[in-house]
Amino acid sequence: MRRLGAKRLRGWAAKGGLLVAGFLAAYPHSPLAAQDSLPVGYGTLKRDDIVVRFATGQVEIQILPLDEQVIRLLASDTYRSLRDLIKSKQTDIDDQAQRAGVRHPTLVLVTFFGDVPQARFVAEDVNLTSRGRLFRSVGIVPLSPVWSSQQLEAHQQAVAIYVFEEGISFREQLTVSYEGLTSDSWSRAARVLDQERARVLARAQAKQNP
Repeated sequence: MRRLGAKRLRGWAAKGGLLVAGFLAAYPHSPLAAQDSLPVGYGTLKRDDIVVRFATGQVEIQILPLDEQVIRLLASDTYRSLRDLIKSKQTDIDDQAQRAGVRHPTLVLVTFFGDVPQARFVAEDVNLTSRGRLFRSVGIVPLSPVWSSQQLEAHQQAVAIYVFEEGISFREQLTVSYEGLTSDSWSRAARVLDQERARVLARAQAKQNP
């Protein structure tokens, strides 16, 4: 399996930002989220700071975890848009999770970008490996009309929320795989999140004790 280095993030441009901003919101708190004491509204990170991305030659893939421990560290407007996106698709998410027997699903936003005309992608082939365990999605909630065709024109994108079983840790190394390609770039994102987590707690404390 050959590894790909991170490629320049091209996504979340005007159309992508508008598409995603129109969608998200709250899902049932997982045990991890319930234990997370991070306050809301103190994060400053951008999506580009933590997104995992790599390319296959036909498509570029971007992976953004929607776990509360992650998105609370993003800037306030980004956090709100992602929460609103989840909320708008909550019924579909719950449906997928219930059918799979998953009580506390882990959600990940996946975006495919077409690098060439008529670029094909295989939605079900995006997998995560955490703590030595391979996780395959138990459901996919499409956000783009073109998702069902699994084909993109150059510069076109398709976005979906992937539903995984609980057990994925975003505080540690995480491997993303697709069609035999892997990316371990989440290790860098995890370090960025750890640094921002300390800053968020310091900001909140400073506001409470000026």
